[in-house]
Amino acid sequence: MAPLPVTTAHLRVHRQSFSEQCLEGEVQAGGFLWQFQWFFNRGELNVEPSLGRALIQDALQRFLVKSDYRLEAGGDYSFTVRAKF
Repeated sequence: MAPLPVTTAHLRVHRQSFSEQCLEGEVQAGGFLWQFQWFFNRGELNVEPSLGRALIQDALQRFLVKSDYRLEAGGDYSFTVRAKF
């Protein structure tokens, strides 16, 4: 069986606000760069631009749900996406 394709996504947190219950930053993978806002109280994720958004949105949301309380403004993080793009 062939191994599953993978891409490493790199995430940088620009702003974190517990009063607004929001995390903002950027994620880069496979030559794409997106800006995101994660409203952790509502479980809402906004990703822009729309070009390639479908490639990253689900994997990014899973990473944020799992890691949001450990993420800090100014921090750099990475995670694996089970797709090649």
